[in-house]
Amino acid sequence: MSRVIADLGSILTQNPGRIHLIGVAGSGMSGIAALLLALGHRVSGCDRVTTLETDRLQKLGLDFHIPQTAEGVGECTAVIYSSAIRPGNPAYDAAVERGIPMFRRAEALAAILSKKEGVVVCGMHGKTTTSAMTAHVLRAGGLHPSHYVGAEIPILGANASWDPAGSLFVAEGDESDGTLALYAPAHAIVLNIEEEHLDYYHDLAAIDAVFETLLGRTTGMVFYCGDDPGATRLCKGRPGTISFGGNPDCDYRWDNIETRAFQSVFDFSAHGKILGRVILNVPGRHNISNATGVLAFACGMGVPFPAAVEALAGFRGARRRFEEKYRDQDFLVIDDYAHHPSEIRATLDTARAGHPGRIVAMFQPHRFTRTAALREKFADAFEGADILRVSDIYPAGEPSMPGVSGGTISSAVSAHGRPSNTVFVPLLRHMRREVGRLLEPGDLLLSLGAGNIHEESTALASDLARRAELQETMGPGVIRLYEPLSKHTTLRVGGPAQFWIEPDTVEGFSRILRYCDQTGLPLMVIGRGSNLLVRDGGVHGAVVHLRRGEFSSISVSDGIIHAGVGVPLKQLSYAARDAGIGGLEWFEGIPGNVGGGLRMNAGAMGAETFNHVVDVDYLNAGGVRGTASPRDMDIRYRNVPWFKTHFAVSARFRGEPSDRETIERRLAESMSKRRSSQPAAASAGCTFKNPESVPAGKLIEELSLKNARVGGARVSEVHGNFIVNDGGATASDMLALIARIRAEAKQKRGIDLETEVQIVGEDDIT
Repeated sequence: MSRVIADLGSILTQNPGRIHLIGVAGSGMSGIAALLLALGHRVSGCDRVTTLETDRLQKLGLDFHIPQTAEGVGECTAVIYSSAIRPGNPAYDAAVERGIPMFRRAEALAAILSKKEGVVVCGMHGKTTTSAMTAHVLRAGGLHPSHYVGAEIPILGANASWDPAGSLFVAEGDESDGTLALYAPAHAIVLNIEEEHLDYYHDLAAIDAVFETLLGRTTGMVFYCGDDPGATRLCKGRPGTISFGGNPDCDYRWDNIETRAFQSVFDFSAHGKILGRVILNVPGRHNISNATGVLAFACGMGVPFPAAVEALAGFRGARRRFEEKYRDQDFLVIDDYAHHPSEIRATLDTARAGHPGRIVAMFQPHRFTRTAALREKFADAFEGADILRVSDIYPAGEPSMPGVSGGTISSAVSAHGRPSNTVFVPLLRHMRREVGRLLEPGDLLLSLGAGNIHEESTALASDLARRAELQETMGPGVIRLYEPLSKHTTLRVGGPAQFWIEPDTVEGFSRILRYCDQTGLPLMVIGRGSNLLVRDGGVHGAVVHLRRGEFSSISVSDGIIHAGVGVPLKQLSYAARDAGIGGLEWFEGIPGNVGGGLRMNAGAMGAETFNHVVDVDYLNAGGVRGTASPRDMDIRYRNVPWFKTHFAVSARFRGEPSDRETIERRLAESMSKRRSSQPAAASAGCTFKNPESVPAGKLIEELSLKNARVGGARVSEVHGNFIVNDGGATASDMLALIARIRAEAKQKRGIDLETEVQIVGEDDIT
């Protein structure tokens, strides 16, 4: 045992003192805090954030401080700090200045481990699951193990526990920074050894040296995976080593695998004798191997085989280890910590074996050094996915490296050719919407990475659950996640709708209104998007588009046209022509539909929508249906405030009897005027309301702003009141150009221009 660990061991065996932990919110440090509290010490800790673990530990006695300050250290016997803490941290510097004994997390764990018969589970992949599985099986066997695992383990109750009734202590050994060499356990379980953590290690030989040190300090049994070349290379032939795996030469073997939907069944044999059939509910061949190692160790500790098998059948894994986040009849969302090419390949193989549909993967690379060193291995690690989206790198405290990003991996995968649908999504906050709108019923969504990508899959799972509620509430119709509103506006810009809803019936729309009213989910209704500018961040909540089923119906009776709000105004004008109804020809030049025309009291050629409205069928915010005439509403120029709390579902229109020849001539005149006075490029129609003193288009022309540009947004040379999208424009471009025009109108002419176009949604925060 090293002097440092002996010193800490001496501190821990003295009368309970006060020990301070810097970085206590991390999964590893919170486990140390739990163990120290169980050993009777007074424990304080500090971190930059609070977590569920710090909340739980405070109930057990942790004196928690936020943020990490010198004052929080106080008078203490020792300070333990995480690997992320460096000189310059106020708490760290205060401890150094006061001469308080300081220890790394791994040194603390090694000191605690020395108080019992330690069992270190080590390897590059699978440590957390195998450690938790081992503790669970030993607990079921009545051995009362203590444990320390680097993740939340639901079946164990916590990531760390101290049981004074037992002699065994199962600990996950971290090899990432060389501290694995600090441990001197009674027993070890070695899973795999390969190139990893090359930010710390120079090469595989350096990794081998750390494992060699651990093995040399292990006093009892060493169980190793005989299928892994690295583990076999270092362990085979050593005194006290025992092999496990599928290799026929292994002492303990798995065989005759039967795979079911995310479940495995296999035979387990010891020294050539089959002991029985094992059911495992954590999927994947790698977990069969891990479970075989656990069973081998349990046999060595005298756990009855039936008890071990029963315990394994009830094991459901650790958080973020093929963790099911959501499931319904259409979608399955799984989150996994995999961040190394070997782990990713194994996780995708598991998903593919248990799921018949498409696998949509989103991956967040972890560390610049790993990305750069293993670029070629990442290239073929994603073959099991049908669609892949790669975010930028989670740095884990590393500085950035020139030329290395998430695009490094997406480019490597694309060059490899599988999956062919691979795209780099630089901003993680865009990942949810980029992936969510790709999903189709029957898909499995798999989030991969050791950073914070699980937050995106958690949010996406929540939205999928809300989508299912909305669909069940509405009935017939379509609901999609993160639908790009640029597809549904004539301006062709704007971010996504969180929930895009197209009901087939008025009753379905009524149910959606009641749902949103009762749950507080924001709701807006759009038509053809002809007078709409959606900001780049899109619209939070429900966006309802009434164009299907009952909303697209149109009929004529006794000179009255009854049209659903989804009917295009152009179609309304032609229905009037066919029925011999005149006066509605100007509708031909309005690009919106009936609903938009009503809400905005659209107009052209000296006419307005409500000149022709008999009455409107509507639903109020609570989903109650009614009918209102124009005299019940406050009709204004390009605005009907009544529609802020009422939603039209259909309307009746009246014209005057006319002959077809006259109507055709007026339609042709409307069409000709529109083509000659309006630009052909994508626009939202007139951008500004006309001031009393001068038409907005003429004012903008007089200000010499025709063809003024911001990014892809430009003032049309045809009509000054039209801002057009020349291609590639963003909503931010449009808003910046609008702001420029308004500023010049105010500065040079003293005119306050008001926008006629509706501006909705949220800015895309950078």
